[in-house]
Amino acid sequence: MSAGTALAALFAATAAQADGGHVFNRIASFPVNTNLPEGADPATETSSEIIHATGDGMKLVYSDSPLGGIGIVDISDPANPAPGGFIPLEGEPTSVIVKDGNAFVGVNTSESYTNPSGVLKTVDIASGAVVGECALSGQPDSVAISKDGAFLAIAIENERDEDLDDGVIPQMPAGTLDILKVSGGAVDCDSKISADLTGLAGIAPEDPEPEFVDFNDAGEIAVTLQENNHIAIVSAATGAVLSHFSAGTVDLESVDTAEEGALTFDGTLSGVRREPDAVQWLDNDRLVIANEGDYEGGSRGFTIFSKSGEVLYESGLSFEYEVAMAGHYPESRSGNKGAEPEGMEVGTFGDDTYIFLLSERGSVIGVYRDTGAEPEFVQLLPTALAPEGAVAIPGRNLLAVANEADLGPDGGVRSHVTIYAYGEGPARYPMIVSGMENGRPIGWGALSGLAADREKPGILYAVNDSFYAMQPTIFTIDANETPARIVKATRVTREGQAAQLLDLEGIAADGEGGFWLASEGRTDRLIPHALYHVDADGEIADYVPFPPELLAVEKRFGSEGVTMIGDTLWVAIQREWADDPAGQVKLVAYDTKTKEWGAVAYPLEPKGEGWVGLSEITLHGDHVYIVERDNRIGEAAKLKKLFRVSVSELKPAPLGGDLPLVSKEEVHDFIPDLKATGGYVVDKVEGFAIDAAGNAFAVTDNDGIDDSNGETLFLRLGAMDTM
Repeated sequence: MSAGTALAALFAATAAQADGGHVFNRIASFPVNTNLPEGADPATETSSEIIHATGDGMKLVYSDSPLGGIGIVDISDPANPAPGGFIPLEGEPTSVIVKDGNAFVGVNTSESYTNPSGVLKTVDIASGAVVGECALSGQPDSVAISKDGAFLAIAIENERDEDLDDGVIPQMPAGTLDILKVSGGAVDCDSKISADLTGLAGIAPEDPEPEFVDFNDAGEIAVTLQENNHIAIVSAATGAVLSHFSAGTVDLESVDTAEEGALTFDGTLSGVRREPDAVQWLDNDRLVIANEGDYEGGSRGFTIFSKSGEVLYESGLSFEYEVAMAGHYPESRSGNKGAEPEGMEVGTFGDDTYIFLLSERGSVIGVYRDTGAEPEFVQLLPTALAPEGAVAIPGRNLLAVANEADLGPDGGVRSHVTIYAYGEGPARYPMIVSGMENGRPIGWGALSGLAADREKPGILYAVNDSFYAMQPTIFTIDANETPARIVKATRVTREGQAAQLLDLEGIAADGEGGFWLASEGRTDRLIPHALYHVDADGEIADYVPFPPELLAVEKRFGSEGVTMIGDTLWVAIQREWADDPAGQVKLVAYDTKTKEWGAVAYPLEPKGEGWVGLSEITLHGDHVYIVERDNRIGEAAKLKKLFRVSVSELKPAPLGGDLPLVSKEEVHDFIPDLKATGGYVVDKVEGFAIDAAGNAFAVTDNDGIDDSNGETLFLRLGAMDTM
């Protein structure tokens, strides 16, 4: 099945849902390493950071700091973006804005923190030539252009040295706001005004550090002073400060503040500075800020102000809770800034104005409809890793987002530009969500195993892996809803306390209300390879360690799934252990009545780059179904498939000797399903189950949003008998 066919099938599957009005859906992900200069090593680090569009909306232009230039993406066919070329520039591009065929690029040329410098370069997009250059007052950050194209504003940050005095300001020289006139597409360098922003903030007033700028239709510039926790409104014509005010603080209750390997949301933060990053005008009188925080802030949300400083709306934890309920909450950032809203865009589509809030660490985008009062939450959008900049293209009903993180070519996520289309609903993401319980979100992530209720159609169970080492959990999923809903989180306990030393990768219903759980084992963390029998409340009733014959040949990559055939548990071992022939892994059997162990050998698909292993095993009818995959991402991913083995071949031989080799039959290729949402192919199809009605489901593991974009795909594959 092609990606286009799979996408059409996904549309058809969701068409039966109640119409959700107009929404945004991702239609493409463009890896920017495919837009390298000619002859460049494909492993070269590259990063799309700030992004804008040409006036006709047919091209995107992004700044690329590590590569030292700007990249162009051809989106004349937005569902199939194509490389548009790379234009090298001397220095470090920090921001880009496009107007009338020209890209205006802020370029950092600083020798040091104490001797900052920069230039504004004008680049003709068609020819790639630098047609103008103006010296700036220091190191540039954000660049914006007025709606009429008459003025440019550049935040001259003169950023601090984070290794000096723990990054606390003041650290001179002070930043400023440069304003330049533009006529006929040419910048008048001699017109430069440096607006004086000193003496405004209550925090380090002598050292303003402008971060982000935006124009309203009245020719007024909003500028955030992030480290100073301050906002200023400046006249583009004169450089005069028209108003200024503190961004203020917030108090947060029921917030996750500890990085303890659990999603708790039981902490308190008082007087947290907002320390805004991005700012956008909603109209000529209201502006909205993304409260990323920096060294002493991070209120984890967004705020709407009047331009005189009145707080008109404060999101509090509502955005972070939406992120958590979609499985995107970054537990590894709990002690700092949580979901970390950073970038932002505002755009009017149809009759509605939308706020797009980018969670840098959660790698997700919150979409809100501006109502003139409290914004209405519309949806979350999946994106690639670390979204930084966004541009709305209402004329083409498109939104584009630049994702800056590039984790390299060896299986890591590369930097991407993601593209979304606006149209009639429903939304295709998220595919699985949780809800609120006792005023807090049911946090979840790293779903690593899946099983079906034996009697109730659409009811499934999943476990999380060792990323949440302090909170091993069985999640009850109602797949009769769309999106599927996590309706219960049952903690796995030992003597009433959270169980320790578990790496849950497989789950099977025992038919008596309880479950058998398979723990992969981590030889580097003293986590044993074992099976656990738990009751309906998650309490461990029985612990079955692997026998000496297996432990003698153990490796880190162990149990990845478990299913039950009669009284026998069958466990899929992910990769070859020390005694396995090359290209073969074990399916291990444990008879719960006789306590006997045995195994058969399973033939793996040939390896390409990386490794190949098993992720799941599930009984249905006369076969067990096995997920086999490589560990590659994106275009490098070649193997994400479902195979089946006849139960009649599962005749375990004693451990320690030669094992019978079973035969397998390919059933389904998951790659078209993984491409169908417009994203890159994610690594881990970890869970597979067939419910009581015979319908098949699969789920991906998002690695706890650790070097991952946090995306969890819950795939509805239809009736198993028709696959």
